[in-house]
Amino acid sequence: MAERAADAWGVLSLQELLECGLTEAAVGRRVASGHLHRIHRGVFAVGHPGLTIEGRWLAAVKACGPGSLLSHHCAGMLLGFLEPHERRPDVLVPHGRPRVVTGVRVRRTRALAPQDAFWRHKGIPVTSPARTLLDFAATMPDRQLRKTMSRAQSLRLTSLPQLAAILDRTAPRPGRTRFARVLAGGPQPTRSELEDRVLDLIQGGGFAPPDVNVPLHLNGRTVIPDFRWPQQRLVVEADGSRWHDNPQARAEDAERQALLEQHGERVLRVTWKQAVAHIEQTRQRFAAAGAPRVA
Repeated sequence: MAERAADAWGVLSLQELLECGLTEAAVGRRVASGHLHRIHRGVFAVGHPGLTIEGRWLAAVKACGPGSLLSHHCAGMLLGFLEPHERRPDVLVPHGRPRVVTGVRVRRTRALAPQDAFWRHKGIPVTSPARTLLDFAATMPDRQLRKTMSRAQSLRLTSLPQLAAILDRTAPRPGRTRFARVLAGGPQPTRSELEDRVLDLIQGGGFAPPDVNVPLHLNGRTVIPDFRWPQQRLVVEADGSRWHDNPQARAEDAERQALLEQHGERVLRVTWKQAVAHIEQTRQRFAAAGAPRVA
């Protein structure tokens, strides 16, 4: 039982406990003695009730029965393209299932393609990244949806062709039009709020679209510039304090820059302040460095 719980964020269903050799009476005795803790009807924490957020999500999915999936905002947090925060777990269940679970936001669907229903991430059944983004589109504004699509791509969890394919297999539904409109704009796979801001600054300044987070292989190393115009050998790096404001990060940045420059690249660094408070000055730096304009 302990072994199985260790692989399941400390959460087991009644059926799983029975498969471990316990009887229902034995489960009851362990609940009474404090060795098992009831989280939902038929779902228990093993050993102690102090579950991680992943444990609470998995408990909610198990409580909703077979075929249930973590979905919507909780799926986005699990997959890593939304920041974690406390909220009731979102769980998608087949339409018509008469299931109400206290503390869980149960969502029903009439149609879910097989390729969107068999994902597991960190051991938790979850809607596919593409389906998760499509579910966001019902309530998420265009700009936020574009950023979330970008984040999902940067994590290599989905791609533009995969995002387009879900439209082909999905019937009309709330948010589908917004999803298609944002997708048509070609959201780039940026990795941070600062990268989003710098990309907006580049596009708004009339510059040609750069490569975004495309790996380069130099001297046996893989370097991923934030933005790069290959023909001009020009790189723009977004210097966010979250990732760069410590001695080790600064040393790594300097090493990366030296490696890029050794191979003929020119590197411009842009801070949050420059991207927000000195927009025109920053665009002038791009132009002076030879960033190409839209034809």
